[in-house]
Formats: sequence, C-alpha cells, structure tokens
Amino acid sequence: MKKNLLTLALLCAGSVSAQNPIIQTHYTADPAPVVYNDTLFLYVGCDEDDAPHNAYLMREYRLYTTTDMVNWTDHGAVLRTSAFSWSAGDASAAQCIEREGKYYFYISSQNKVKPGSSIGVAVADSPYGPFRDALGHGLVTNDMTTYAKHSWDDLDPTVAIDSDGQAWLYWGNGVCYKAKLNRDMVSLASDIEAMDKNDKAIFHESFTEAPWVYERGGHCYMIYASKFPESIHYSMAKSMAGPWKAAGVVMPLERGSNT
Repeated sequence: MKKNLLTLALLCAGSVSAQNPIIQTHYTADPAPVVYNDTLFLYVGCDEDDAPHNAYLMREYRLYTTTDMVNWTDHGAVLRTSAFSWSAGDASAAQCIEREGKYYFYISSQNKVKPGSSIGVAVADSPYGPFRDALGHGLVTNDMTTYAKHSWDDLDPTVAIDSDGQAWLYWGNGVCYKAKLNRDMVSLASDIEAMDKNDKAIFHESFTEAPWVYERGGHCYMIYASKFPESIHYSMAKSMAGPWKAAGVVMPLERGSNT
C-alpha cells in the first residue's frame, strides 16, 4: 500500500457513488478505520511528495472522516512521530481505539534510543486529538522480542477489546506477536507470545506482517499480509487468545505494489 493512493473499495446503495481512490490529495498507506457514534474515522499514514525513489518518507498520521461513505473531511495530521522523543521519525502502520472515554493511538517506528523497531502509544481525550505520547518510551521494544533475529519485527500494531473486556495487542513483521494489555491500555498484562510465521495451521501460506484483529458475530478474525510481494489472508478463532486457524484469502496478489 506504500506509495499508492488508498484504494479502499466503497459499496454504496442505489445511485449514490463515491470516488475511488477516496483520497486523491496525498499518498496514503495503512488505513485504520473505526466507527465512533455515527462517524467513520479513517487514520492513515502519509508518504511525502519528496520521498526518495523506491523508498518511503513517512512522518505523520492523517485523519479523514465521513458520515455517508461518500463525502470525506480532511482533518490534517493528528499525530506526528516527532511527538515521540524516542522515535527515529518513520511512521509505520498504526491503529486508534477508544476505551472509557480515552483514545489510544498505537504506532510503530524505529527507536533511536533502543535499536530496532518499537511499538508506541499516544493518548487523547478526543478521536480528533491532540494526541500525546502516553509513556515517554516504547511500549514494546526490540530487546523484549527475541524470537525473530531481525531488528524490525516490532511493527504494525493492532488492538482489540474482546467481549470479556480484555484488550489484546497483536503486531509483527516476520513473526506474529501477541500480548494482553492492562485496563490502562498502556502496559502489558501478560508475557509476549510469538506465533511461527510458517505454521500452516495458523496462517494460510505464511505470515509476513500487518495483523489486524477484531471480533464479530461471536468469531474472532485476524487479517494479515502474506509472502512478498504481499497478498492478504485471514485466520479465525473462538477467542482472541486463540488458537487461530488458517481460513483463506481476502485479496490475492495485485502486483501494483510490493506491500
């Protein structure tokens, strides 16, 4: 999705239609949608116009909202990596979630204090921000995840609160990690568990990166990117704790982008 316009397909009733891609004024990546009341909030990464050839230059997360899936409002950059004193500046995939009137924005970025990638969390009183670093350091740092041998395995966080009220954090590149979050949403409530990317019982083909977890209709779902160039697959479970079972393909390889 990097360096491509967001191609989020919209299915609208009757004769109503929307433009695709829905965002045409910025290069956007890693869309993270969530509904609050009657509004859809779409948080995205933003690739800069002056990014190096065949590389990324991402420093901020932008917000777009809609109430009809046709007309969208651009709220600008609601969070920049400069808000995190430990961040090396890159804005990889992120997700925002609400709990008890607070809005928690989980991001991934390279860490200039502790080598490797890290998961950070910002907090705000409104989904529009302003967001501030909730910890002053990474929630998950590379020295905490030793299953993978590469230093950029702590990327692409996704958070879901299950029907029992337990919050779960999933993330990873080259390996899928998971852990429980405490009620405060800014500390871990369990040890970190690693799931083998090549376990065919869990992942259809293999796991590369970018998990996204949610609960719907009594089932839990995990969508993720597989192989490279990437296609999009999903797994299912009866609970966020697992065990996860490989289920199938969401989007086959499109060849328009590596990721």
